[in-house]
Amino acid sequence: MQTRIPRREFLGGVAAFAAASAVPFSVLHARDMLYPPMDLSHFDTPITPAPSEIHFGYAAITWGGNDRQAIEDIAAVGFHGIQLRSNSIAEFGSPAAVRDLLSQHDLKFVALSSGDLLSEPAASKRSIAEHAAHAKFLRDAGGLYLQILDTRPKGRVAIPDDYKQLGKTLTELGKRTADLGIPLGYHNHMGSLGERPEELDQVMSACDPRYVKLELDIAHYFKGGGDPAKAIEKFNDRLLFVHIKDVEQVSKSVYRFVELGHGLVDVPAVFESLTKINFRGWAVVELDEVPENAHSPKEAAAANKEYLHEKLGLTV
Repeated sequence: MQTRIPRREFLGGVAAFAAASAVPFSVLHARDMLYPPMDLSHFDTPITPAPSEIHFGYAAITWGGNDRQAIEDIAAVGFHGIQLRSNSIAEFGSPAAVRDLLSQHDLKFVALSSGDLLSEPAASKRSIAEHAAHAKFLRDAGGLYLQILDTRPKGRVAIPDDYKQLGKTLTELGKRTADLGIPLGYHNHMGSLGERPEELDQVMSACDPRYVKLELDIAHYFKGGGDPAKAIEKFNDRLLFVHIKDVEQVSKSVYRFVELGHGLVDVPAVFESLTKINFRGWAVVELDEVPENAHSPKEAAAANKEYLHEKLGLTV
């Protein structure tokens, strides 16, 4: 059975085909495209990374819990940021009290040292909740980063499952802090699962890089047997902030942290690496306690600032 096309429709179709034939194919093709053609050649040239820009803060740990005095002294010496410990939560009582006092002294709340994360299954849920609460306090006080530590198993050698469990717990906490807008930084530390360079590699590999960054302590990394300048380049894509610190060996089994330039850490090489990777962020100078050659935490802070200025040519 043949279908007959009315003469009017046939002639209309012929006319439309003739009109289309007269239009260049490229024009018709462009009309069918969702977006018109555009020049993308400028994307062929890589964007040059911004130069390194380091902001200097100072850790309040040297003041032994007297955070109000630490805030006053650190600001007076000339640093622009501060790291507090979780004891400040009870000392100040509210995030607003911290935020207001830091604002009066023109100090940025760089980080809160939240303490040890317990990764054992029986304790991890409670520990995650505790540190997440610290992150909320930090956020409400205008702070930037949450620092977390851990401890090695007692009475036995660490096994691969310990790293897997720590990585899982760190990731879960990192998700909770990310929901609050607070990045989580793992602090490598003597006596932790991340004490030695190869152990830190295991810790960082076991957790999700989207939620867990590295807060590299250059003195602890050195004491663990590593080269902190090389670590900066190795972990450049996960480096949250750094602890600038020095350490000396008192005896074969005894070491102590000292003012910058008085120990064994190659601090100039560290800053060369930070510049090389175009690091843009915070470097927190830390000294656990007042050394013998200083009379007060403030004097020690001033000496550390002088080292950065005079020896390295850096502006705090």
